[in-house]
Amino acid sequence: MTLELREVSKHYDGAGEAVAAVDRVSLTVAPGEFVALYGPSGSGKTTLLMLAAAIMTPDAGSVLFDGLEVSSLTASESARYRRERTGVVFQSFHLTGASALENAAVKLLALGMTLGEAQNAARPWLERVGLGERIEHTPAQMSMGERQRVAIARALANDPDLLLADEPTGNLDSKRSREILELLAEICRERQVPVLLVTHDPQATSFVDRVYTLRDGKLTEGLALDLHASIAQ
Repeated sequence: MTLELREVSKHYDGAGEAVAAVDRVSLTVAPGEFVALYGPSGSGKTTLLMLAAAIMTPDAGSVLFDGLEVSSLTASESARYRRERTGVVFQSFHLTGASALENAAVKLLALGMTLGEAQNAARPWLERVGLGERIEHTPAQMSMGERQRVAIARALANDPDLLLADEPTGNLDSKRSREILELLAEICRERQVPVLLVTHDPQATSFVDRVYTLRDGKLTEGLALDLHASIAQ
């Protein structure tokens, strides 16, 4: 179950010319490997994650997961890929007005579980992210950090083969951030799933196997010196 991006490019139209959000990027994340992607805002990190999730299609190159060419899937096939095989944590939480438990269980309902089965499967994940006593609360009754953790529980509820996380600790305090990073690392190693993490969190470097920097659509290994200084502040 390896994630592979091969010479992937994605462009946007900007001020009358094409802007390369991702420019001929190649990256492999092996089973049980936790990889962090740093970079300044607007550097293409989220675009790269969306390409891996088959939410976007590349202009060139290919994205493969476990031998499946994700970049060539139809809209219905890509939706099934995300539903059945991936867990995606989005920067914007995409939560409904329902309870935390109902939000965490929603993908499982789409997989054909009954409401009771889905909620029974989702409940342990809410407990693991520290929301065991808040499962009946709605997002309107929760802090931003709690909403973030509901979104993380939802991404994990289907026991994904691939985990893609876009700033999952962005709204959390340092203690909760460390707990979530520990959880992601634990899942990565226990279940031998590839994890690709987009982050600005300085704590992440202590948990991941490899670090990359994406800048102006170009990928380099390691954390750029200026970024290292900025996140250390």
